[in-house]
Amino acid sequence: MNASANTPDAPADASPSDSNSASTSPAPELFTWEFATDPYPAYAWLREHAPVHRTRLPSGVEAWLVTRYADARQALADARLSKNPAHHDEPAHAKGKTGIPGERKAELMTHLLNIDPPDHTRLRRLVSKAFTPRRVAEFAPRVQELTDHLIDRFAEKGSADLIHDFAFPLPIYAICDLLGVPREDQDDFRDWAGMMIRHGGGPRGGVARSVKKMRGYLAELIHRKRQALPEHPTPGEDLISGLIRASDHGEHLTENEAAAMAFILLFAGFETTVNLIGNGMYALLTHPEQRAALQQSVAAGETGLLETGVEELLRYDGPVELATWRFATEPVVLGGQHIAPGDPVLVVLAAADRDPERFDRPDTLDLTRRDNQHLGYGHGIHYCLGAPLARLEGQTALATLLTRLPDLQLAGDSADLRWRGGLIMRGLRTLPVEFTPGR
Repeated sequence: MNASANTPDAPADASPSDSNSASTSPAPELFTWEFATDPYPAYAWLREHAPVHRTRLPSGVEAWLVTRYADARQALADARLSKNPAHHDEPAHAKGKTGIPGERKAELMTHLLNIDPPDHTRLRRLVSKAFTPRRVAEFAPRVQELTDHLIDRFAEKGSADLIHDFAFPLPIYAICDLLGVPREDQDDFRDWAGMMIRHGGGPRGGVARSVKKMRGYLAELIHRKRQALPEHPTPGEDLISGLIRASDHGEHLTENEAAAMAFILLFAGFETTVNLIGNGMYALLTHPEQRAALQQSVAAGETGLLETGVEELLRYDGPVELATWRFATEPVVLGGQHIAPGDPVLVVLAAADRDPERFDRPDTLDLTRRDNQHLGYGHGIHYCLGAPLARLEGQTALATLLTRLPDLQLAGDSADLRWRGGLIMRGLRTLPVEFTPGR
């Protein structure tokens, strides 16, 4: 999920409190621009010296950071760590700073990332029908069509910004199609989503305004679709129509729940894929031997290396840096630390997925890696519902770029690239590339 709006645009220098003082080596600074560019050395220090670590975030909220793989898996599946923000023992200065800006006022809180069983079980069961392997496979031709269409727009130019021109619009249009947003309205969704990313590390007001506009549109769209809903479902029925049908046939799905579900699927479903494509392509461009092997495999019509490669890109520099917020509902001992009821807990997926206790040569990109149970899409009952679609989009995007633009390379120095300041997500602001035009 995108909760990057939880931090200021220029991350504050927030030195972590020394909750594990066994080591005398200085603790790294977190949430600076330098940290955002390469957080992995700091995470390595935390794994070794303070694996469950209480710190003050730039927003002023104090939270526990969990960095070791074993602790991370435990925390992600621990029912005592609730997703419901009502369990946060938040001081006045931290009010409303642990969720998506504007979701409270827009009555969009009742979505999968904010609730626990049994409501979570009920809502997830309804939405999971849209992400079955069969449904995702049926959607593959549309993803390929969108991919080719976007590349067509810049293929003659010889240069592009892969974030703005490709990685960003692809998942937006894909999730809009899945939800059933009419084509003529999809550019509005692109604008609102763009506001969320552009202001992802800045003032929360810009994101809140986009959330409000999206909520109003979804309420109207749900009303229109309910009025025109056929008596029986049609093959490939869109997700919003399916949610309406469920709420009208005994599943007790309220209009607010339907709107919140559509909202979070868009909000959570697009930036993860933007970052998967952007981070993944950047990793390939900066690891030429790995990129050449994948390019050769794709050219030969093989799929094995593409599949393991995307999983490795998810592990090596994945789109979600920290799992979304959890709150202790009772005393919890995690990694030797005593976590009090009401305390926020943030599982650092990026740190866990480079834990040398779990992964061989964790700082090495190896597209052939087989033993790769990474946590890039979470673990437990909150495992990312849209992961099959994101994998499809990632595999399609990378394979098509490497095929159609075989001499693709970075335009400029990688040191000039900037990462979006944020707490939950990890992604590049831009990714300028150049290539031989006209392919």
